[in-house]
Amino acid sequence: MDALTSTDTHDKQAALARRYGAALPPAGPWNETIATLLDHRSVRGFLADPVPPGTLETLIAAAQSAATSSNMQLWSAIAVTDPTKRRLLAAIAGDQKHIEQCPLYIAFIADMSRNERMSQAEQVTFENLPYLETFMVACIDAALAAQNAVVAAESLGLRTVYIGAMRNDPAQVHELLGLPQKAFVVFGLCVGYADPAAKNEVKPRLPQSTVLHRERYDTAPEARDRPVYDAEMAQFSTRNEMQATTWTARMLNRMGPLKSMNGRERIRATLAKLGFENR
Repeated sequence: MDALTSTDTHDKQAALARRYGAALPPAGPWNETIATLLDHRSVRGFLADPVPPGTLETLIAAAQSAATSSNMQLWSAIAVTDPTKRRLLAAIAGDQKHIEQCPLYIAFIADMSRNERMSQAEQVTFENLPYLETFMVACIDAALAAQNAVVAAESLGLRTVYIGAMRNDPAQVHELLGLPQKAFVVFGLCVGYADPAAKNEVKPRLPQSTVLHRERYDTAPEARDRPVYDAEMAQFSTRNEMQATTWTARMLNRMGPLKSMNGRERIRATLAKLGFENR
């Protein structure tokens, strides 16, 4: 499903059921924006149809409207259209062919290089620049900006998927995109029209009782919630012709063996080579 019908837009229960399965939270205030947010799904199959003229600029305008710490705006974006670069980026990301297939691919960058150049131009030492906090702010700024772009894209009937695998080899991505020192691709973003032949169902999330705490952190609901969520995810996997497994099994596979990081375990050393000191 690409576009929400008027019935779906206002059907809170149906949207919440798609997102949470049987573990429905109370249905509160509702509008089309919230309906669009709850309808989000990662799409890995795109039509060749181009996005409308001006879409990139509109998405960046939405991205630049996101919150940014102290208005530092420590992020940038690169739209990549060159087929050769797309092919190489797809290879870095474990041969994710949708990077080549989607009509619009955007690399979102934690960008402290602009401030470095300002420091040099103004002949003022930016003492805060080498610290981990500043790097964290840059990554958060990039993430907030990208999520605004995703919401904007989906409100236009487009679909998206984040590509965190740009971090598999940050140095190669850095060279391929001609980035300056102190600039780092946090993730990529595929944008386009979903291929109706691809299975793109809304993926269930953990029950709110696991992630929403009141007054203080409470681990008690986890033991009850996880088996319920495991069952939801197993059914989701079966419906979408994925390897039938539970969420717990996925986490054991993803978080257990170091090899599952696909090279990202070396990211601290790579960041140092890219000019990030992270004191």
